[in-house]
Order: sequence, then C-alpha cells, then structure tokens
Amino acid sequence: MFTFWLQSNNLSRCKQRYPPWFNTMKIVTWNINGIRTFRGGIKTALDSLDADIICVQETKVTRDLLDERTAIVDGYNSYFSFSRGRSGYSGVATYCKDSATPFAAEEGLTGLLTNHEGAVGCYGDQTEFCSKELQLLDNEGRAVITQHRIMCQDKEQTVTVINVYCPRADPEKPERKQFKLQFYKLLQSRAEAILKEGSRVIVLGDVNTSHRQIDYCDPSDVDDFGENPGRKWLNGFLRSGIREAEEMNEQEPGEESEVTSTDPTDSGKFVDTFRYFHPTRTSAFTCWSTLTGARQTNYGTRIDYIFADCQLAKEQFVAADIRPEVEGSDHCPVWGQLSCSLVSSSKPPLLCTCYLPEFAGKQQKLSRFLVKVDQKSIQPELRDALPGSQEEEERRENLNPSTAGIVFGKKRLLTSDCVVPKGKKTKTVKTSSKPQGSLLSFFKPKLTNVVTSSQSSQKAPTTSEIGVPVDTEPVSGSQQQCSSTMEESDKPMKTTQLTPQPSVGCSGAKKGASLVFWKSVLHGPPPPPPCKVHREPCVLRTVKKEGPNMGKQFFVCARPQGLASNPEARCNFFAWVDKGK
Repeated sequence: MFTFWLQSNNLSRCKQRYPPWFNTMKIVTWNINGIRTFRGGIKTALDSLDADIICVQETKVTRDLLDERTAIVDGYNSYFSFSRGRSGYSGVATYCKDSATPFAAEEGLTGLLTNHEGAVGCYGDQTEFCSKELQLLDNEGRAVITQHRIMCQDKEQTVTVINVYCPRADPEKPERKQFKLQFYKLLQSRAEAILKEGSRVIVLGDVNTSHRQIDYCDPSDVDDFGENPGRKWLNGFLRSGIREAEEMNEQEPGEESEVTSTDPTDSGKFVDTFRYFHPTRTSAFTCWSTLTGARQTNYGTRIDYIFADCQLAKEQFVAADIRPEVEGSDHCPVWGQLSCSLVSSSKPPLLCTCYLPEFAGKQQKLSRFLVKVDQKSIQPELRDALPGSQEEEERRENLNPSTAGIVFGKKRLLTSDCVVPKGKKTKTVKTSSKPQGSLLSFFKPKLTNVVTSSQSSQKAPTTSEIGVPVDTEPVSGSQQQCSSTMEESDKPMKTTQLTPQPSVGCSGAKKGASLVFWKSVLHGPPPPPPCKVHREPCVLRTVKKEGPNMGKQFFVCARPQGLASNPEARCNFFAWVDKGK
C-alpha cells in the first residue's frame, strides 16, 4: 500500500511528503565544531533538530572533560568516542531518543576498543592493516556504531548506523594523506562486512571530501579535480545512476527516452541519499570557511553526507536534505527520513554514558584519584605512538592547570626578589612634594638642577636655545636625588637653582612633543588602503603558514569570499604591508 502511495505521489522527486498515518524515522548528522559551544544547552540543541538519532562530529571533548550535562541528557541515551592522543581534538557522539535506544553499540571501527558485551561485531577483512596501524586509526575518536531494530511493513529488520568523522588530509604532509585513505579503506571494509551479515547500513558524518564538481563552490579552481584520491574512493564506495534507472523503469511501454543506458554506474554498495533525491541541485553546501566569511556568499563545499545501502535507500528513504539556515558551527546539519519505525531496546548497551562510573552514581576507588602521572614521560610516548597523525594547525594543547600554578608562583617569587636583603643598609631619601614625572622623561633629555663646581667647570653641560643648562643623561627622579645626596656628602659643591620659566604656552608645546614622540615609538598598523573594485577599506591579515612569508602582513578586500562573478563577494585586491611605514 505504501509503495503504491509513494509511486503515485512521486514522493522522491517533488515535495517529499509521506502520509500522516505512517510511522517514520528521522536521522541527523552535524559537525558541531565543539560540543561545549552550545550556549542554550545540549538538550535545547538536540530538541531543535527533532530527530530520533542525532550523530555529531568534532565534539572536541575527552573522557576527563565530559560533564554530566553533556553525557546524560533527559530523553536521550548517548554514546561517545574520545581521542586518545590529545585533549580538545576530534571526537564523535551519537544521541538516541529513548524511543530509539539501540540494542548494540561500539566505539571505533577496528574492534580493538571493544571490551564489553553488546558489541556490533562483523569486522571484515583486516589483513591489509598491521596491528599498529589499526590502533592508530582508532586512536583519534572518529567512529561510533549503533545498531537498531526497525519495523518496515510489519517486518522487523536491523539497521546499523556508523557515525564517522573522517580525517582531513594536509597537502604538505604525505603521511596524513595516507592516514586518511587508510581510514576510508577501513570504513568501507567494516560497512560492507556488516551489510553482508544481513543488516541494513547507514554511514553518515563528515567525510571531508566533496564528491562531484556540483558539490564544490569553484571546481575550476582545483587542479585535477577528479584525480583526488578521496574522490576516487567515493567513486568506488558509492553507486550513481540509480534514480535515472528507476525513472526509466517507470516509463510507459513505447515511450522513448534519451537515456541510452539504464545500468547504474560504478560498483559501489551505497548511495548518497541527498543526490538520490536532488541529483541536479546546485549550491547545496554544508561547510564554509569562517575565516573568510564564505557563508554569507554561500561559497562552500558539501562534505557532510548520509550514505545508505542501495536497498535501504530505494525501499525506505523518503526524503533527505540539508539545513543551511541552522548556525552555530562552520557546518550545517544534514537529515534523512525513512518510512519505518524504530523498536526501542529494553535497556541501553554497555557503551552508553549512563554506565560510566562518574555518572552512574557508583562509588569509585580512591586509587583512581591518587594515581601519579609523570607528564614528562607521557608526552614522548604519545609522540611515538602517533607519528604524523595530528594536523599542523591542531597541535595546540590545552593549558595544564598545574603549569599555570607554577607560572603564578614564579611571578610571586619575582616580586619578592625586589625586596632589599636585610644585610644591606639603605639610604632614606626624602620624598618630594612635586608630582611624579611622566614616563616620557626616560626617553628624552630632561631639565634638572645643574651641579657646578670648580673641578667640573671644564665639562660644562650643554645649553639649550634659551640658555638653560640641560643634563644629557636621563635618570629617574629617585636616582637623581640619591646621587645628589651622595655627591654632597663626598665633596662640597655649589648648586644653582633654576629659575622657574613662565608656563604660558609650554603645556601645549610639551603635549605636542609628547604626541609626536609616542607616535614614533608606538605607531599602530598602517591605515588600510581601499580596494580597487569596491573602494572600501581593506582588512589586515597575517601569514600563518610556514614558509618564507610566515609572519608577514597583507591587506585584502574586507568582503566575504565568493565567486569572481559575484559583485558582492571579495575582489582580488592584495597588497603587502610595507614594514617601513
């Protein structure tokens, strides 16, 4: 009945509606770029997505930083994968409504992180990976697998949801490219192994590769677009042309078509559900650069996907789309709708965060808090254990609280060192009633009392234009008083008091001289030039990439990045900052 309704309403191509009496299942994936950045709380964010299964990537939280408000959310059960290499890096999590509780869950793709009951299993052929390589691939917290029961047309089936955050390849690091490709191979091996065992499979998350030219903002700007190894892998993992083949089969007998072949291209076992429903939609992007403001001009890429095995996509998926209007990250959510209902498990599997000792209300052993960790010995081990598995811009570690205390202690020691030792005698100098001199006195000659004597008459001080002697050595007020007192105690000297000069007009001259001096010493950045196209002030940028230009500053157009044909986007103005200015 539902199949007939689906075909008669042409649901897959038009408005993607489903009958109100039919139970549906909704799934969402979203790279949130830090799970602790939700200002309104994690529950508010999850409720706003309105889905049964919500998969998030780049949580940037480790086990020691996971708090109860994030791990235990009312109405949901959650499953986390943490980075073992560093804090504040990578990480994925899957939140399931209590009505969609899985019966099995597992962290990672290799099975090495599974030491409990209720695992998913089906690990496939891992003979091409060495044991060390498998450990490294699962060491960054990039995968969580949950297995659910669904009811499809009165028939119970199993669907496995693989939530992944695939690595990004650094063009300047060949070892990182290889790491990404090996992760792809491991993901495909695991997904196809689970599919072979009879379960339906959904692979979703941030894949970090745009598939076709239609999924990229400016493919002509990329050399050898189709030769990218990640795109080649997607070509083999996915099957395209299924929609065209279905449309050919739905045509009436005798109706001619311009399509010469109805066979789906490629030999992949999975389908990009968004392109399944929107094969020709352009400018459908899920990720934008925040540094260039590219979201304002929709100058981005589509690297977040929901992949489903071919049978599941054809029989159960009724809709899939993106939500670019949802902000809060440099990515936007992607959702999919299935024409089946979820069957909740009676209790969550052991990977669920509700079983963690810190959240389960169980008394923990005192030894857990008293274990002494040698940080100096751990850091070299981590560097050896993860060769080339961290990106260049992701090497910044969180500050160690103990280190901050040490620095604070050093500051206190420095201030205490200024105290004069008890053994030394100090001379007391009478405080002057004159106001404290300005800092400018340390940088330019200063008018002072001139010390004259018969012995020093040969080395007379220089004289200003108004005939007032000027001391050529800048000294502070306290040092001047102290030296004067010591000289008077050693030999008799004759001092001449300067006659006060009229102050009329002097304050303005001093203020002007001070202003000129500080502008020469503490000059700010040069004024931004206007760009050639929009005649608007440019913005100042600094080169952070390693190389001969690292640290240099330059000016570019202040508008957001976009296509060259877009008049509202950034123009190609560029100018280096002249250090002499």
